[in-house]
Amino acid sequence: MKKTAIALATLLSAFAASAALASSTSAISTARTSLGTVLVNSKGLTLYLFEGDSGSKLACNGGCLKAWPPISGSAVAKGAVKASMLGTVKRGSGTQVTYGRHPLYTFSGDSGAGQVNGEGLKLNGKFWYAVSPSGKAMIASKGAGGAGTPKPAW
Repeated sequence: MKKTAIALATLLSAFAASAALASSTSAISTARTSLGTVLVNSKGLTLYLFEGDSGSKLACNGGCLKAWPPISGSAVAKGAVKASMLGTVKRGSGTQVTYGRHPLYTFSGDSGAGQVNGEGLKLNGKFWYAVSPSGKAMIASKGAGGAGTPKPAW
């Protein structure tokens, strides 16, 4: 009986560990929105980049992370997403998923699939953009200076 309890406890621990590992791996895919085709997480929520981030220097910290939750852990590419463009950057004691070297975030103002409410929002003089499958910022006519605004060089 004792051996069975130990075996069961070991099995449950292994299951819990694999479940935790699975939950830290995000599936990144694409979806059509009013901006065009953008990257989304497994719930269909639009993924954003922040032009204030530079390489491994992450400018969204503290209270910013409540409005802009980072995609943590690791990721797998689905559909039109290029696996070779996925990566990670160190954030605190963990990692944040990147695409085309841009750290990825969701926006707390997006409550459902296909929404792009974070597009063109400004924080400390820098803009937030939805991410295209090519890894570039999507620039909407409603934000970041309007139609005809050149895409950032990064």
